[in-house]
Amino acid sequence: MRAICSLLLLAVLLVVLTGTGSADSGTINAADNAWVLISAALVLIMIPGVGLFYGGMVRKKNAISTIIFSFAIMGIISLQWILYGYTLVFGKDISGLIGGLEFLGLNGVGMDVKEGLTIPSLTFMVYQSMFAVITVSLITGSYVERIKFSSFLVFSLAWATLVYDPIAHWVWGGGWLQQMGVLDFAGGIVVHISAGVSAMAIAMVIGARKGFGTDPMEPHNIPTTVIGAALLWFGWFGFNAGSALAANGIAANAFVTTNTSAAAAATTWMLLSWRQRAPSALGIVTGAVAGLAAITPAAGFVTPLAAIPIGVIAAIAGYYAILLVRGSKKVDDSLDVLACHGIGSTWGVLATGIFASIGAAGLIAGNSHQVTVQVIAIAVTWIYSFFVTYGLAKVIDAFMGLRVRDEEESVGLDISQHGEGAYM
Repeated sequence: MRAICSLLLLAVLLVVLTGTGSADSGTINAADNAWVLISAALVLIMIPGVGLFYGGMVRKKNAISTIIFSFAIMGIISLQWILYGYTLVFGKDISGLIGGLEFLGLNGVGMDVKEGLTIPSLTFMVYQSMFAVITVSLITGSYVERIKFSSFLVFSLAWATLVYDPIAHWVWGGGWLQQMGVLDFAGGIVVHISAGVSAMAIAMVIGARKGFGTDPMEPHNIPTTVIGAALLWFGWFGFNAGSALAANGIAANAFVTTNTSAAAAATTWMLLSWRQRAPSALGIVTGAVAGLAAITPAAGFVTPLAAIPIGVIAAIAGYYAILLVRGSKKVDDSLDVLACHGIGSTWGVLATGIFASIGAAGLIAGNSHQVTVQVIAIAVTWIYSFFVTYGLAKVIDAFMGLRVRDEEESVGLDISQHGEGAYM
């Protein structure tokens, strides 16, 4: 933590010494470059944060396997992004659907200024790479405690290519949704809806854990989950405020709205759980994550005051979505990825169309059409993410199997898949 604080202090000093604000497009601005690079590092911190957040919620025999998912994804998706993921998202638009291959292997992506921005192309590329990595990491919460590690690797790489890259291009890379005027400041559609819906799809294919609905499956280490949530909240400032891609007022606004929505959602979830039984620590941090997911698409477009209802409604929707999914006992979305990320950000994307008033106009500002655009984006992302993920999981299951054997699941994935125990 001391190293993290030192890194942030260095970033602040760089901004102060070089001057705040953006230079005219076409010139690299040192303050902007420093802020976006630090934001990329903050998003990177979120990825092991996901591992710890999820790792504390599983049974102790699966702690290592759950945490290592995020670290493995940091490796394979970072490489995928450099080799071809970046060009599929930000290459020249092809029919509004996918990017061209001119940036294959980062060809032409260097230290020169990124067109339309004041940062180098490499800075933009590495910042965007963190979004690809964390999106794949979020899905892991749906299939923990029962997936083969080899199948997990194949699924993650294929999903990033077939689901994340096209959707990111539609919204951010000049694709058809961007052309339509969709608002997604930092990834409500691209990251959270796609991950949440895909989590439900693969959970349906892989099936429930042994003993689901009958055996106790309590979190084995809630303090670890709280630490993970703290890293997520901390890193989310880079996720959202960094998406301004400059050290400017929009970044400041996104920073404040992010914190406000998380605070509102955490408080709301605490009160809901207190009403049912007790003010659960797990509930409070889950609420914070739901609020963070909800504000992500809206962060730079809405005021801090608007972030309060966004966070409150995200917590209410997520809380009852978890009760509904668990109560049905039909789908074992093990760590509630759909409820926290899919449902939370679906509301957030819609709320962006309602509350947007900074740099764009939503319903309250007199632009009812924006709500229509947001709804179309939500519907298409839900449908595309679900069916492509479901089909992909079915293919992998048919060719190599998604699940470990029953005896491997019983002994735990730490031992059966990695030959290591968290508490040996």
